[in-house]
Amino acid sequence: MRPNRYQGAFNMTSTISRFTATALTAFAGLTMAACSGAKDEQTATPAATQVAGTAVVIRDTVIDATISASGVAEPIQQATLSTKLMGTVTAVLVHEGDVVRSGQTLLRIDARDLTAKAAQVGASIADAQAMQREAATTAARFRALYADSAATRAQLDAVETGLARAEAGLRAAQAASGELDAMSSYATITAPFGGVVTVRAVDPGAFAAPGAPLITVQDGSTLRISVTTAGDAVRTLKRGQTLAATIDGAPVSAVIEGVVPAGAGNLFTVNATVANRTGQYRSGSAAMVSIPVAREHALLVPNAAIVREGDLTGVIVRSATGDERRWVRLGVSTATHTAVSSGLKVGETIVVPTVVPTATSAPSAKAAK
Repeated sequence: MRPNRYQGAFNMTSTISRFTATALTAFAGLTMAACSGAKDEQTATPAATQVAGTAVVIRDTVIDATISASGVAEPIQQATLSTKLMGTVTAVLVHEGDVVRSGQTLLRIDARDLTAKAAQVGASIADAQAMQREAATTAARFRALYADSAATRAQLDAVETGLARAEAGLRAAQAASGELDAMSSYATITAPFGGVVTVRAVDPGAFAAPGAPLITVQDGSTLRISVTTAGDAVRTLKRGQTLAATIDGAPVSAVIEGVVPAGAGNLFTVNATVANRTGQYRSGSAAMVSIPVAREHALLVPNAAIVREGDLTGVIVRSATGDERRWVRLGVSTATHTAVSSGLKVGETIVVPTVVPTATSAPSAKAAK
């Protein structure tokens, strides 16, 4: 019996329907698997990384707008020692870099000629004393004779004059002895104050001439920074005022010692001192002083929060997605804080790290905008 054509068409339609249903079922399965995988992947996302440290919220702060003036940090006390004698250096007891105390012997000069002169002066004093005693005895005798009218007034005046001359001769001999003692003191060079020997200009056997430099001693416990600036910038400065400064890039606090004319038109020199008891800062180092001229708004961050890598400076910014290192531009600095001129916004949170992060351990950095 021949198959009905309608029955063949029905069977073909049924086959296509089954194929379509199978395909839809497979597509639905793949879709559910994909959704399930996405959900699992979202659940497996690692937690935000954070750097160990103290969180600090950035605030808008009013600070003094400043101008910077450069100078050199020099010790307040510095002495180049010399002598008034001419002689051979017999001993140099210190070297450059040695720490010395006040009054310590540094150098000796041959003074044998002064020893010979000392003997001569001693003999002169003994002779003058003998003459003074003889004149005093004679004067006493003639005073008694004059009282008994046994001597004339002219004779008494003569012996009184002789006594005065003998006493003057004794004083002259004693003064010569004092001068010799003073000259002898130049044969031994001592430290005028405690400090460090920075220059040793001679060695044993060298000839010392009057005024020639022998040894230089510096007391670096207090440094002086001298800078020159315009007159408008120093109008509000007062003695004892504290200014922010840097020595070799390290922030320090400088106290104004005085403001004096610089000898040029409308220029003034500002002298400020910096305590340096521990010797942390070297004399002769480059220094910078920030002189306040106005008030302005700034974003301040603790100095400990600044991360450095070569010439780049940055901070660690905390957000909901984790901590990231961001490069920023810095402004004026104090002993504790530094102003950020760009790269941060008010309300952002930064981290003062417990340990300064290295280039490999720190979060990825982003440039300041």
